Amino acid sequence: MSRDTYIFTSESVSEGHPDKLCDRISDAILDQLLMAEPNARVACETFATSGLVVIGGEVGLSDQELLKNYMGRIGQIARDCIRDIGYEQEKFHWNTCHVLNFLHEQSAHIAQGVDKDGAGDQGIMFGHATNETPELMPAPIQYSHAILRRLAQVRKDGTEPTLRPDAKSQISVRYENGKPVGVTSIVLSTQHESEFQKSDDIRAIVEPYIREVLPSDWITEETEWWVNPTGTFVIGGPDGDAGLTGRKIIVDTYGGAAPHGGGAFSGKDPTKVDRSAAYAARYVAKNVVAAGLAERCTVQLSYAIGVAKPLSIYLDTYGTETADVEAIERAIPRVMDLTPRGIRTHLDLNKPIYERTAAYGHFGREPEADGGFSWEKTDLVEALKKEV
Repeated sequence: MSRDTYIFTSESVSEGHPDKLCDRISDAILDQLLMAEPNARVACETFATSGLVVIGGEVGLSDQELLKNYMGRIGQIARDCIRDIGYEQEKFHWNTCHVLNFLHEQSAHIAQGVDKDGAGDQGIMFGHATNETPELMPAPIQYSHAILRRLAQVRKDGTEPTLRPDAKSQISVRYENGKPVGVTSIVLSTQHESEFQKSDDIRAIVEPYIREVLPSDWITEETEWWVNPTGTFVIGGPDGDAGLTGRKIIVDTYGGAAPHGGGAFSGKDPTKVDRSAAYAARYVAKNVVAAGLAERCTVQLSYAIGVAKPLSIYLDTYGTETADVEAIERAIPRVMDLTPRGIRTHLDLNKPIYERTAAYGHFGREPEADGGFSWEKTDLVEALKKEV
């Protein structure tokens, strides 16, 4: 955006949203197979509706007997996810819903390119970072995630037992001189226990947590509140609306504040550049901003199936750069190997670290000791500065 004063809106959805439930199951299956074999090949899709979960896609392990063993566990993996999220509704219960498994072996024609260290598909991937939040994420999506994550915490620890898993948030942030300064509207819809609870009842429950998460001076008397604006929200999850893996790609990334290449993440092993190269692009963009080379940065990478080297690297700093943009762009491949294998090695992606990414965003999270969210590290800062 070139404007300095504007309002920008982003939304998030909770772990109990039907699409996110499907993302969670797909990534849980991926993690289980990566635990069996770090080089497992997985492209897993999940569909959920009232009383039914359907799982399909391609998987591959070098040990076929081991693969057969894991195929027998798929149903339980799905049920464990549903139980942890909290679904025990009459028409969608972790212990009674039907789980159908249609996973099959990976196509040999796809495998032949990946086995030679090439990309698993063609495509474009984007990464983005901005200094408007401590996490170097756009404020609207970062705070939309934070609201739902906090409500999930108090739901699960018993503090707010009337809340249920399905929820959506949306905040509109006012920018002045290109910086976020306030919230003009807050939208929160959450599933709840009793049909006798109305919008005002739910607002009384959630408002303290929303105020806790947002900067204190961002909410004013002019801020509009829309909590469960349609009224009762008792029927939720896959019983209220069907879910599908990969349908929340803007929620997963930057809330619309940056471009998106179109590829979803969940259920895909790290040989798929839809996932790994998007993580790498975020990693590079974040390090550019953390190094002080720009206040805002977008990185685009492109690949061809079976080809290891990225076809192009593009950098946009929106006029906020403190060094020559082309010099920063040239420095990127010198500080990181952006081939699919290079990305997996540098970020240590062949680990069971993906189920935790399925809700509340793949970016803007803290790097974890076991390698989770390794793409959020800022350990390229000095190398970038030196090269530029």
